[in-house]
Amino acid sequence: MNTSEAIDTLQALVHATDGGEPVVLATVVRTRGSTPRKEGARMVVGREGILAGTVGGGCGEGQVLEAAGEVLADGRTRTVEVDLTEDLLTLSPAVCGGILEVRVERVDPS
Repeated sequence: MNTSEAIDTLQALVHATDGGEPVVLATVVRTRGSTPRKEGARMVVGREGILAGTVGGGCGEGQVLEAAGEVLADGRTRTVEVDLTEDLLTLSPAVCGGILEVRVERVDPS
């Protein structure tokens, strides 16, 4: 994650929480093998979807978005394992060859 992306992501988090909205911060905490994003990549998700950042795109990011909805609802932090090691002959576009672990946590307005 470059500096500009990091700043945009954190600004989105502050803007949303200053506006009274809870959001979810998703952070890549561990990678194994080839992955589209590396440790430290972040994404901020609100009730309407992604506000800023990315943890990799595609169906893997879809898994994280699904978990983000659950975290917004129940407030319980979780770690999502995104497996991108699917066989090249499958219909899945998730063929990077690695695994991402993404921490998904709720951030409430303070």
